[in-house]
Amino acid sequence: MGKVLIALGGNALGNTPKEQLELVRESAKPIVDMIEQGHHVIITHGNGPQVGAIHIAFDYGSKTNINIPKMPFAECGAMSQGYIGYHLQNAIREELLNRSIRKSVSTIISQVIVDKDDPAFENPTKPIGSFLSKHEAEKLMKETNDVYVEDAGRGYRKVIPSPLPIKVAEKEVIADLVDAGHIVITIGGGGIPVIEREANVLEGVDAVIDKDFASQCLANELDVDFLFILTAVEKIAIHYGKPNQQDLEQMTIAEAKKYIAEGHFAPGSMLPKVQAAIQFVQGRSGRKAIITSLNKAKEAILGKTGTTIYK
Repeated sequence: MGKVLIALGGNALGNTPKEQLELVRESAKPIVDMIEQGHHVIITHGNGPQVGAIHIAFDYGSKTNINIPKMPFAECGAMSQGYIGYHLQNAIREELLNRSIRKSVSTIISQVIVDKDDPAFENPTKPIGSFLSKHEAEKLMKETNDVYVEDAGRGYRKVIPSPLPIKVAEKEVIADLVDAGHIVITIGGGGIPVIEREANVLEGVDAVIDKDFASQCLANELDVDFLFILTAVEKIAIHYGKPNQQDLEQMTIAEAKKYIAEGHFAPGSMLPKVQAAIQFVQGRSGRKAIITSLNKAKEAILGKTGTTIYK
């Protein structure tokens, strides 16, 4: 048995508070399965719908009520970590107690340090916020210097950078809790992106860190044995959606890099998951990254399903 980091995809959380409350109860079951097997478990998760709703609510509120401020995106990310963690930790606690497992579970609001000179800051790509008309977007670009782009023919949205993670600011406290046998939920939505502006000062920035890259960063820092990236599919496939689709049970780093070069994995979908898995496995011999669906996690850790990436 060893340390396992589980990165939950957004499909495990839903889009509304009611839906999330229902889904996290199901998400808790495979997580507690791993705990029951004796593993030390760390949980990370996405936050796309939740942070988007928070950002839009403050943006709309600030336009209709002078007492409601515009909310920086870093603060919206922090709020989403607390909101999701509250639901998730209670669902895991309930499942633990239902199985007579006495372990504590808590959420650590986490900051992830990025390089202030990351090229991503010159090329924002992640859409956030409400859809606007072209006229509205052009007006705001002149007033704010923010970047707005057309999004899938539905209107214009603000885009912000997606820099790479360097390190997790709360790494030590997370490690202490895990080593003491506690269950930790952290790195929600890739963590709150911060830069080191000067000595001892962390400053939040308008950015989104990819959740899978941030999870891999923390997994390396905690020296975990298994990285589980849970998504909507049971196995990775090449030639996805085509008549010759092939599901993969195992994949070496060399094979994964070859498939990436051949364009088998979609950017913004499976590609960052595979890239994060490669980076994690390369960090130390004996590590494995497993990509599978949430409801197959228990079978996957036993080697019965999922796609395992190894050296």
